[in-house]
Amino acid sequence: MSLIPKRGTVYVVDDDEAVRDSVQWLLEGKDYRVRCFESAEAFLSRYDPREVACLIVDIRMGGMTGLELQDKLIERRSPLPVVFVTGHGDVPMAVGTMKKGAMDFIQKPFKESELLGLVERMLDHAKSTFADHQSAASRDALLAKLTSREGQVLERIVAGRLNKQIADDLGISIKTVEAHRANIMEKLNANTVADLLKIALGQAAVKA
Repeated sequence: MSLIPKRGTVYVVDDDEAVRDSVQWLLEGKDYRVRCFESAEAFLSRYDPREVACLIVDIRMGGMTGLELQDKLIERRSPLPVVFVTGHGDVPMAVGTMKKGAMDFIQKPFKESELLGLVERMLDHAKSTFADHQSAASRDALLAKLTSREGQVLERIVAGRLNKQIADDLGISIKTVEAHRANIMEKLNANTVADLLKIALGQAAVKA
């Protein structure tokens, strides 16, 4: 068995110290990197969205609940895969979390093999979604460099409008359109129109 931690970090958020300790012991024994928190608030203050990770969280906790934490992550457009730990009476609630994007839920007391299987699946999922999330963030950063007018020109380039048509649309000269196009290409690090379209359409797909 490799001594190097596997593909990412497993966050464990539970207000029961015994549960945190047992899950940490189990996962670290399988070479996972584990970070435990006793509250959702503590987790949110330390969570690093730049790393490949997954989250195991109790539904019912003092302070912010697991459900409220999920809502906070959705607001932040976090790609973090989530699995909920539930009691028997929480199953209908847990089903609702899956409709909001949670990958699964696991009932107490849970089997070690079940939890390990979920963690493996979540980190596989995290690895692919993290790459997509980073690409989207890079596109956001590039497009944020454009002025409002350049954004208008780009929208029309993507729509297949010719320079003369763009000039007519915006009430500017063709030379001004050409200057905007050159600026857009430079700011987006695009060498060809095809490159430009990939960046612009990728951004549109994220927002859709």
